[in-house]
Amino acid sequence: MGYQAVFKRYEIKYIVTADQKARIIEAMEKYMEPDKFGRSTVRNIYFDTDDFVLARHSIAKPDFKEKLRIRSYSKADTGSTVFVELKRKYDGVVYKRRLGMPEAEAMKWMASEKHGTADIGKEETASMQVASEIGYFATMYGGLRPVLYLSYDREAYRMKSEATLYDGGSEFRVTFDSNIRCRENDLSLRSDVYGKAILEEGKYLMELKCPGAIPLWMTKVLSEEHLYKTSFSKYGTAYCSFMSKTPEERSHSIAAANENYAANASERSKQRRFPAGQRNKTQTAGRLSFFGRISA
Repeated sequence: MGYQAVFKRYEIKYIVTADQKARIIEAMEKYMEPDKFGRSTVRNIYFDTDDFVLARHSIAKPDFKEKLRIRSYSKADTGSTVFVELKRKYDGVVYKRRLGMPEAEAMKWMASEKHGTADIGKEETASMQVASEIGYFATMYGGLRPVLYLSYDREAYRMKSEATLYDGGSEFRVTFDSNIRCRENDLSLRSDVYGKAILEEGKYLMELKCPGAIPLWMTKVLSEEHLYKTSFSKYGTAYCSFMSKTPEERSHSIAAANENYAANASERSKQRRFPAGQRNKTQTAGRLSFFGRISA
């Protein structure tokens, strides 16, 4: 497969200043190093229903929330590898599944009705399982379409190879995101980065990603910097920022995005929708199945 397809971890967020970031990185130097992506510009296209049920649920800060996106770590072309990602959070734990494929295939697959696994990872059972889970999610909600482009500059760090479990273990990671921008039109990973800023200039969103407890040396750094965790959701914040638009402005953006999506998916068939009662039962069964397989 060549990439990690399944994640289960805590993701703890903090808003830090440039000075705080510099001091934190200095403290990290003994234990951590830039990961294979190092500095990159992450690009995402988020999928949602026409009434933004996933975004609205996210900003309500429930115990359980979920989102679906396509992600690229550089400006894509038709053959670039991108990741279709299903991300769920339950009781503070993040469960993520992702499927890598060429950009053109990813957009075509997401535009289809059945989201079948016939052409995905035929020789890789893990890939087919992830594809099945993502396809089930898309079908369960029905009518999912690309609604938002969101990008940011990221600095990512991983533990050094000689790190011990006491230091944080090999799975502990730290990222710093800045220049977080979003837009409702030009929803393509092949496009340039631009859009509306949703994080104050000079501030960084720091995320600690860990399978369990935060390492003691990092808790000391957090204490010294007087940092407290925040519940900043990029997608939820972006959604709220566009709610300040006038109805005419939002209608124009949505119409442009829909026109572009239709042009890129001209063979798209009519999408399936479940009756409300059946949909709720299907969602519950799907969630239990998802967490059961992750934990196994």
